[in-house]
Amino acid sequence: MSRSESAGDIAVTVRNLRRAYGPRVVIEGLDLTIRTGEFVALLGESGCGKTTLLRALAGLDPVDGGHIEGPAQPAVVFQEHRLLPWAPLWRNVALGNETAEGRRRAEKALREVGLQGREDDWPRNLSGGQAQRVALARALVRQPKLLLLDEPFAALDALTRIKMHLLIRELVARHRPGVLLVTHDVDEAIAIADRILVMRAGAIASTHLTADTPPATLRGRLLKELGVENDSRAA
Repeated sequence: MSRSESAGDIAVTVRNLRRAYGPRVVIEGLDLTIRTGEFVALLGESGCGKTTLLRALAGLDPVDGGHIEGPAQPAVVFQEHRLLPWAPLWRNVALGNETAEGRRRAEKALREVGLQGREDDWPRNLSGGQAQRVALARALVRQPKLLLLDEPFAALDALTRIKMHLLIRELVARHRPGVLLVTHDVDEAIAIADRILVMRAGAIASTHLTADTPPATLRGRLLKELGVENDSRAA
């Protein structure tokens, strides 16, 4: 496997990717391209390889074959915010660049996520949604070309999740990274993604453009692909 900076308007390209844990093959022959500014959601049953793919793209896990052409250090936001409890918010955002310029950038990023005036506050004083806003600010402060989201809104209540959906769409439109969101939530994928991929048996089984299909119809199709056919809201 090789990794290099992608060119032009491509955020990341994956070709013939393979990942195995001993004799168990998790990803086999997977191809994927995400363009700059494109929001891609990845659905699939548990164990199909979604998080394994995200960790490979993040450079957190090795792979056993194939080629990834993309940024060497993409930004990642996990389900847990992973803030440092002993550091004020601006230091959590500026992490690794705690200079005057780093603080200026951190303050700007916190302002973008609606936390202006909280720069010297502590993680313990934040709600779950606010903590995830800080995690987003930390990811975006370095202007990443590729943003990887591993179910970052799964632990939030329904209203906070809707607000976070609106925020992430606004931030992606402003900063224009390519985005891969791993989620189990079909409605979330439809609400915020430009393109939805369904992963099965370690490969991309289908692709859906959200602009091409009415949401209710798309929801029904996705649920059927995921093995959920008797849902009263599916069209």
